[in-house]
Amino acid sequence: MQRRRFGKTNLEVSEIGFGAWAIGGPFMAGTIALGWGSTDDETSKKALQIAISQGINFIDTADFYGLGHSEELIGEVVGNHPEIIIATKVGHRLAEDQSILFDYSKDYIFQACESSLKRLKRDYIDLYQLHTAKVKHFEVGECLEAMEILKAQGKIRYWGVSLNTYNPFPEAEYLLQNNLGDGFQLVFNIINQRARKIILEAAIKGVGIIARMPLQFGLLTGKFTPQTIFNEDDHRRLRLKPSVLKEALESLEPIWKMAEKYQITPAQLSLSFIRSYPQISTIIPGIKTTQQAIENSSGLVQLTEDDIHFISELYHTRLKRIVELMEQQES
Repeated sequence: MQRRRFGKTNLEVSEIGFGAWAIGGPFMAGTIALGWGSTDDETSKKALQIAISQGINFIDTADFYGLGHSEELIGEVVGNHPEIIIATKVGHRLAEDQSILFDYSKDYIFQACESSLKRLKRDYIDLYQLHTAKVKHFEVGECLEAMEILKAQGKIRYWGVSLNTYNPFPEAEYLLQNNLGDGFQLVFNIINQRARKIILEAAIKGVGIIARMPLQFGLLTGKFTPQTIFNEDDHRRLRLKPSVLKEALESLEPIWKMAEKYQITPAQLSLSFIRSYPQISTIIPGIKTTQQAIENSSGLVQLTEDDIHFISELYHTRLKRIVELMEQQES
């Protein structure tokens, strides 16, 4: 497992990290599923341990994942381990009516940071991220002030922003123009390459880049069929409906053939494509099991320039249509 410098910081992060949304287990906002289905805590802990033994030193979570449960499991396994870099997020919570509330007030961020430190069993958070905050929140300024105060207090080392899935541009532009933050977390994968421009511009400014959703909800694993149905406690039940699955899987046929050519899995091909961007500091596939921890941290290859170009062109000719379908479905 090779490591890369995270922007201008002194963090050296593994090229593949551990996405810890799924190990939070099933959780709901009213009747809306937000988790990835059922999990087993012992399996989750073993997955974390195996990932670390594979050389993964970067773990990304959020206080909202499992309503704190993801952080608790990481705290039990990792705690204050000095060689493991922990990134978590703040800004999402449940309102009294169980709807999702976005709270970027200074007081809430201070309170949430203390709670995350307690659950994680850490003295400090390596990278604290505003969870999909908008330009309007930056302009109010409380969240930015809170991050700088927490940094001065030594409770966080660096801070960044987890950008919006489909339209990360306004926030990225605001932060880059004002030289704010140390890192961006954004969606970038074979299917969704919208953020490529941000990645290139942010790297010039010395901003660390975390590529999230590298397997696009599992679509890029090659394990789904048009008939795949997700459980009621899995958020993909709403996001990957049969119409989306059918069109996505047909459009991805060339990707499966390319994986066969390299004699790797579709997931490993997908991670290898993202890894071909030197501007990306780390990639965080979601990991629930030991098998996923091993597969997602091994078998990566160097793609040829022709194949990288082919995947980029496939996005423009076919795959961006899938992103548009998903965006329309979620709007």
